[in-house]
Amino acid sequence: MTILSPLLFPSRRYLSFAAMLCLIVRPIPSLGQQTDSPIDYSAELPRVRALSPDEAMQAIEVSDDFEIQLAASEPLVNSPVAIEWDEGGGLFVCEMRGYSENREDGISQVRYLTDADDDGHYEKATVFADGLLWPTAIFPYKGGLFVADAPHVYYMKDTNGDDVADERNIVLTGFGVSNVQGLVNSFRWGLDNRIHVACSSVGGSIHRVGEENLAVNVRGRDISFDPDTYEIRLTSGGAQHGMCFDDWGHKFVSSNSDHIQQVIYEDHYLAGNRFITAPSSRRSIALDGPQGPVYRISPVEPWRIVRTRLRVGGVVSGPVEGGGRPSGYFTGATGITIYRGDQWNDDYKGIGIVGDVGSNLIHRKRITQDAIEMQAERMDPETEFIRSKDIWFRPAQFANAPDGCLYVVDVCREVIEHPKSLPPEIKQHLDLNSGRDRGRIYRVVQKGKPLRSASDLSKYSDQELANLLNHPNAWHRETAARLLYEHQNPAIIAHLTRLATENSSPQGRIHSLYCLSGIGALNSNIIEEAFSDKHPQVRRHAVRLSEQIPESDRLNGHLQQLANDPNSEVRYQLAFSLATRPAEVRVTLLSELAKQDVNSRWLTLAVLSSLGDQSGAVFAKLARDPSFRSKAAGDFLFRLAQSVVRQNHEPALQTALNALPNLYDSSYLFTLPILGTFQSSKTANHSSPDLARAIKDQLLQACTQSVDTELPLSGRLAALNALAIGDWKTIGTTLLKLTAIKEAPELASEARLIASRFQNEDVTNLLISNWITQSEQQKKQTIEAIFARPERIKALFEAIDQQQIDAQEIPRQRFQSAAKSKDPIIRQRAITFLAQTSVPSGTDRIEEYRSALQGATDPERGRSVFLKHCVSCHRVENQGYQLGPNLAAMKARGADAILANILDPNLEVNPQYINYLLLKSDGSSSTGMISSENATTVTLKRAEGQSETILRDDIEQMQSSRKSIMPEGLHQSIPPEAMADLISYLMSRE
Repeated sequence: MTILSPLLFPSRRYLSFAAMLCLIVRPIPSLGQQTDSPIDYSAELPRVRALSPDEAMQAIEVSDDFEIQLAASEPLVNSPVAIEWDEGGGLFVCEMRGYSENREDGISQVRYLTDADDDGHYEKATVFADGLLWPTAIFPYKGGLFVADAPHVYYMKDTNGDDVADERNIVLTGFGVSNVQGLVNSFRWGLDNRIHVACSSVGGSIHRVGEENLAVNVRGRDISFDPDTYEIRLTSGGAQHGMCFDDWGHKFVSSNSDHIQQVIYEDHYLAGNRFITAPSSRRSIALDGPQGPVYRISPVEPWRIVRTRLRVGGVVSGPVEGGGRPSGYFTGATGITIYRGDQWNDDYKGIGIVGDVGSNLIHRKRITQDAIEMQAERMDPETEFIRSKDIWFRPAQFANAPDGCLYVVDVCREVIEHPKSLPPEIKQHLDLNSGRDRGRIYRVVQKGKPLRSASDLSKYSDQELANLLNHPNAWHRETAARLLYEHQNPAIIAHLTRLATENSSPQGRIHSLYCLSGIGALNSNIIEEAFSDKHPQVRRHAVRLSEQIPESDRLNGHLQQLANDPNSEVRYQLAFSLATRPAEVRVTLLSELAKQDVNSRWLTLAVLSSLGDQSGAVFAKLARDPSFRSKAAGDFLFRLAQSVVRQNHEPALQTALNALPNLYDSSYLFTLPILGTFQSSKTANHSSPDLARAIKDQLLQACTQSVDTELPLSGRLAALNALAIGDWKTIGTTLLKLTAIKEAPELASEARLIASRFQNEDVTNLLISNWITQSEQQKKQTIEAIFARPERIKALFEAIDQQQIDAQEIPRQRFQSAAKSKDPIIRQRAITFLAQTSVPSGTDRIEEYRSALQGATDPERGRSVFLKHCVSCHRVENQGYQLGPNLAAMKARGADAILANILDPNLEVNPQYINYLLLKSDGSSSTGMISSENATTVTLKRAEGQSETILRDDIEQMQSSRKSIMPEGLHQSIPPEAMADLISYLMSRE
């Protein structure tokens, strides 16, 4: 245990560390206990005093190779949340003094700091702009400053040289303001000469002033804008706070509980084919998990301990994070930054830096790349890069600086929590404004390494700026690139052209290419030479920039060579960029790329995105290639066939259909999904006798093998799955037969699932008629199938009326969803049922169940209860499916907390576990929790590991139930003694 310095708590008015720990075990009232008056928690919530800058420095612990230095502190800075240097070396500081509840007071501001003696410590501050509300991001441009103060982005400028803005114009507006911790943030200069912006969780409908009709909805995504015209483009992202690029233009983002994520593709590329399903563009890349462990040395804030205890006990609402632990994991991850300076050793370049404002520390990760995907691994075992004993240390953002060091922006607040996350019982004893008059900016220096003197780039000639594109420090490269873009000097073109191809660093060559693009001087000769560059990242960006070059046969010839590039990122970019090339080039190269990279989900996605109107031609080319017959090839041809059919483009469809005979002799496991996709098409002359005969012959083979008891179960399951594309007339009898097999429940379950996809009266009868004989797992599957189609819901109500099915076995949330149906009969029946069968909450029986916990329990019996009732959504001891939280991690919460959440699953619902209802254009519906979204698709997850990806074009309406995906009413099927056994089992697991 770390013993904290007495300087943290120098008087009896402040809580000691030992006293804080004691708070954890203070008893609380039982859930059923009534009190005549609210409990006063003031004795447990003493204030924690702020440390002076010198004391704060003493409280910080830094990795052995480094030291931290104070660059600025109060009174020069208050509540800083973002910093940016101008070309002259002056430092703009964005101060969010109105955090978190005083937005309308207009007390926030931007200051301009100067360091006259170049000693790394700023001596002078001028208020550049005041009267701001919640400013969160800044960026210098053309002698002025862009300032994000939601709902607006302003451009401000000092025109008379007094370091105070006398011009202030709104250039963009529409950013959301509903969540103080979900505001627009992180202005970054991109290689593409645009300012990139993290739009966060609030999002908004963004537009230029006076162009409301052109507003862009940014939910779940970010934007970039032209710094001169303010034209907006949607970009992939949509995380919470923190966004950056590495030296090669890879984008990274961060959210509170998902601390480092890779943006793996740009959504705009998918716009070329809206008929493809795609995984999320954001990937969590931390090897220790999105909400990985952190190792703080600061005491846990008193209010956090009390809040966790009250949530665990059900006294106040809200999610119990971290399994009932008030700390020890990422809760406030923010400010993801890739170190790109040159003061530290080269082996630190490219590492990821992220703060946790809730745990008073700075974490770092080593980032490695395997083909297209990246991984981030903890660098400091069971410790952190930087951590403080002071709970006021709130590292919210970071910056690569002109001196090559990493700078830390410390908001310096006593309480950093969102005010709505604080129960009134606690909030009344806190001061959320505490720290408004404080703030720190630190720089992190590697010991024994020299520090660079300041340089004023505003005095550099354009040729000198161009030479800086090769500088080892990213700030110099990006600032030089920005200034060259601002100047638009045609006299520099020849020099930039030489730099793009000769004797420069790969980063310099990339910047030179984009600078040429920015001043309209990029041509095919430069791009073609860059295609042959020795560094793969230069080749990758050359391919991307080739999208701007008019068509030429010579350029297309060079693209042909890149289809066989040894670097997968080059091929990945090529697949996306081919969308801009003519049809014959696309068909040839996309087919080549598909063959070479058919096992890569990302490269095949890129190929599908660029098809345009040539999907049929690419399908035909690959279908005629007898070497393209692996399982992965079959999966790709199936996705390609779906794209052809969904596009409904007659020439493409007919071209693909003409190639189908080349597949007839292949295994039905390979061919049936592909042929069936075309058979279901409603366009073109696809119902040829040959195609129909081929499908029927292969379906009959699959039927025969699915019921062949001499085959291994895996072979029969494969044959059964191949039947999914068949027509009911051909395969219905086989499916009904398989659903009745008792010796192979896996086959029966899969057959039932496949049968449920057919809109057929036999299927409805199958689902309802043998309800009594179905297992619990089968009933869950049946319920999903019934509520997918309106005619089945009506049949269910009839079965309930005839007492064939006990309505109590149907989860109430299903009837709640049906009560929103567009069908008036279903809607009224559901509403009536809900009114007549109001079921008391399980919490009404809390004392009865709690008393069972005090008696003798049997964990082994509890294991059986888990396998019967919980295994479809939870995983313990490598058994079950991980849909909901890992129940083994709930051990720390205690038996009472587990009991309360089982009896009332909606007591505290983490947003990621909310159940959604999607109404589809074909009249069916689907439910589940949303696991990912992107420009073209929504993916739902359900019990037993099932998932479904649905095209946005096929969704008529998406409704949130605002309830947990965990069913209500488990107390009706799990009596108190069995519940006690279940909880005993969960508590006994490691």
